[in-house]
Amino acid sequence: MTDTDTTPTVERVDTRHRYEIHVGGQRAGLTAYRDRDRQRVFFHTEIDDAYAGQGLAGRLIREALDDVRASGMRIVPVCPFVAAYLSKHDAYDDITDPATPEVVQWLEAELERASSRS
Repeated sequence: MTDTDTTPTVERVDTRHRYEIHVGGQRAGLTAYRDRDRQRVFFHTEIDDAYAGQGLAGRLIREALDDVRASGMRIVPVCPFVAAYLSKHDAYDDITDPATPEVVQWLEAELERASSRS
């Protein structure tokens, strides 16, 4: 196995509304979102226990936020991990909107609609 086989990669999976991080071809974690107009609302992040402590969550979030910037969208951090990351990285302040009660209510309704369709 070469170093490139274990180099973490992040990809946006639009059909599943999430970014995934892979290591050695295996999904190691994800951060989920829903789009609201020009806002990407992040609501959940997880890293598999087998990959904990390797800095993968930070890399996943950084690359996801960089993608949001490149897409011309704005970030809304409902997910506590994304919010904590943003509190330590002010480079995204110019594209971050607050997770207002209105946004949270919209997100809950959106997730409810999605779960009723499955």
